[in-house]
Amino acid sequence: MEPDSPTAPKRTLTQILFVIFLRLVAVTCLWFGLQYWSMLVGYSLGGRARFDLLSLPWQVAAPSLAVLFPVASLGLWLTVSWGPVLFALAAVTQVLMFKLWSDIFGTNSFVLFFHALAASLYVLFRVALWLEERRRAEQVTTDLP
Repeated sequence: MEPDSPTAPKRTLTQILFVIFLRLVAVTCLWFGLQYWSMLVGYSLGGRARFDLLSLPWQVAAPSLAVLFPVASLGLWLTVSWGPVLFALAAVTQVLMFKLWSDIFGTNSFVLFFHALAASLYVLFRVALWLEERRRAEQVTTDLP
């Protein structure tokens, strides 16, 4: 179907803003993933964080996040259901790393702030979309003869 087709459903402003939000988070996830990859291969931090030089906890966490973030980025960009799930998994991992196990991984205030903001906005968008859908369903039932 063509996007300009009269039978194609029109997107609401909330739906359009939600897709834009997901794509902004996707770009950030790709950036996180690239940071982890550059760290692991010795491109960043002067090569001091290459995989073979990391402590065991970092050897587990960094490669996992280096894979999770780009895949989550793809899922968020395509707006498929598994994108936010993988992002949540990666975000919870980082929050645990930098908050609960900060004595091992250190602290990163930007990451914690970003994940809190992204999670809050995601919940607000999902509630707004749910209310919009509910309002639309009520309107359809009242319009029936």
